Amino acid sequence: MKAIVATADHKAEVIEKEMRPLEYGEALLDMECCGVCHTDLHVKNADFGDVTGRVLGHEGIGIVKEVGPGVTSLKVGDRASVAWFFEGCGHCEYCGTGRETLCRSVKNAGYTADGGMAEEVIVTADYAVKVPDGLDPAAASSITCAGVTCYKAIKEAHLNAGQWILISGMGGLGNLALQYAKNVFNLKVVAVDVNDGQLEFAKEYGADICINPLKTDVAEFVQKELGGVHGAVVTAVAKSAFNDAVGAVRAGARVVAVGLPSAAMDLSIPRLVLDGIQVVGSLVGTREDLKEAFQFGAEGKVVPNCEMRPMEDINDIFDEMERGEIRGRMVIDLKN
Repeated sequence: MKAIVATADHKAEVIEKEMRPLEYGEALLDMECCGVCHTDLHVKNADFGDVTGRVLGHEGIGIVKEVGPGVTSLKVGDRASVAWFFEGCGHCEYCGTGRETLCRSVKNAGYTADGGMAEEVIVTADYAVKVPDGLDPAAASSITCAGVTCYKAIKEAHLNAGQWILISGMGGLGNLALQYAKNVFNLKVVAVDVNDGQLEFAKEYGADICINPLKTDVAEFVQKELGGVHGAVVTAVAKSAFNDAVGAVRAGARVVAVGLPSAAMDLSIPRLVLDGIQVVGSLVGTREDLKEAFQFGAEGKVVPNCEMRPMEDINDIFDEMERGEIRGRMVIDLKN
């Protein structure tokens, strides 16, 4: 079968790969598609360490083709996911308290375990989340990572319907965060991005206020017009976006960090203490979060903007990603 792997020269390559027999608790998926995430770019570039030969991808959707011994959670014919949270140990303090994505022995698809950019993928059955009927595979692929990441981040912001949330970075993650914020959590949204094209995209999906920080001081504008937002989710990968978010929130608010810039953010400790501001990180979502995120997609409340591309386009997609040219999500077609 064909698979897309990371190479030693920081490229991606389509290769022929042999599939091993299934072991206890595993299932074999006949893959339909796999989205391309910014994290795949980091893995391919060895930003998190060299994983030459690893099958990339953690936004995979496939149909169960075969199940190994001991599998009860999936059956042949089910549609299931290949997600970043590929497997936890199942017994540590994090796995036992609903924080399984923080497991210290976690395996991540497309990074520490072979991922979804292949015609066939072996998954740990109990960790492959079923996709509900009526949800298109390409849309499901985007929800498998980008969607559930944003959904969980908004949950972590601890907001109530009708309150204001600032979402910084309106690319593939931010656009889905906007839809979950508006259509699931019933929030009012301030969309922030340095790209006017992304802001126009955000307006189409219901953003209440759009701000380009290259033209307008985000914190000053939001504090003057709204008295500060009640919470913020930062999907952008610039230090300035995190600083602006902290400056834009009101007292008692939470800033949820999702993006992964290499620089450290600036924090005024007196402001954090005196205004009771919290800054927290949010890492993808649990299996239960993904079930919920899938269901909202199946109900039509969240509609990812996807473009299907062949496997051979993978390096072009990464180049487009680095140039900031992508609108919505690029999805690798693994059936055609």
